[in-house]
Amino acid sequence: MKLSIIPKLASAFCLVATSGLAQDCVPSKWGADDEIGSANLVSPENTLMALGLVKQGKSLPLGIIIDSSTPAFAPRSLNLQVVQPNQQGGQKLTQFGYPASYNDDILQTWVGIGSQIDGLGHLGENGMYYNCNDEKDFAAITGLKKMGVHNIPPLVGRGVVLDMAGHFGKDVMAAGEHFGEAEIKAAASAQGVAVGKGDIVLFHTGWTEGMLESDPTAWVSGEPGLNVEGARYLASLDVMAVGADTWGVEPIPPAPGDGAFYGHVVLLKENGIYLLETMDTGPLVRDGVSEFMFVLGQARIRGTVQMIINPVALY
Repeated sequence: MKLSIIPKLASAFCLVATSGLAQDCVPSKWGADDEIGSANLVSPENTLMALGLVKQGKSLPLGIIIDSSTPAFAPRSLNLQVVQPNQQGGQKLTQFGYPASYNDDILQTWVGIGSQIDGLGHLGENGMYYNCNDEKDFAAITGLKKMGVHNIPPLVGRGVVLDMAGHFGKDVMAAGEHFGEAEIKAAASAQGVAVGKGDIVLFHTGWTEGMLESDPTAWVSGEPGLNVEGARYLASLDVMAVGADTWGVEPIPPAPGDGAFYGHVVLLKENGIYLLETMDTGPLVRDGVSEFMFVLGQARIRGTVQMIINPVALY
């Protein structure tokens, strides 16, 4: 479903963050050949630590259900067809040794729709991407030559969900509302958790539960979210991934002085930290969960920039 983004969003892309002007390229701390960024933080030790967070034996999907009507950042769309190959007119497939019939499906879709992971080749600045990769060298129309999502190992670690809507005393934050270092620290303190190295940090704003079904056009036209200051703060903590229950993690309209989605540049390009969009955080918050074991194994289609995902929270 193709929906227009509000004019403010289009003009926001022309903004440049005053604190985020083009910087010299800095090689990754994981080496000049690194393509997986913060996924290097996955380790047996961190996995065992996260496993210790599973106390109740419960699991929750963090991905939402999507279909052809799911709104998405224009011009992204999805179309599904279910077919019965060579079975027109009621024909049966006798080569199976019995009167067989079966259904197959054909999916025509952008993979940056619904719940998704943004890979390190998604957003850059001035043609430069994570670890000094120039778009002319790796971005081919047939697929990324480097930093494809297929390269990302299973992301397993400690998940932390911060209830930012609760912090602001509301069920649903408004489009354009934003939060940074002070608000993140306050919300974490109120929940009795601390964000640490290798964590997967998810923010609950109430946006998707409150807006997606009731007003899908408004849902995809704006959103609350993490400002650039907050992105830099999380990067300083060496987190593995940052996500939210919004389609773009960052506020639209952007915070004053921030470029639209410049936090993507900070996290992806500058720090190799993954983004997780449209995460279903509400059930965790209502169950009083602040930390959990996070597990993600995405589809491994070679050269993809993003991927539709359904991570699992275990607690």
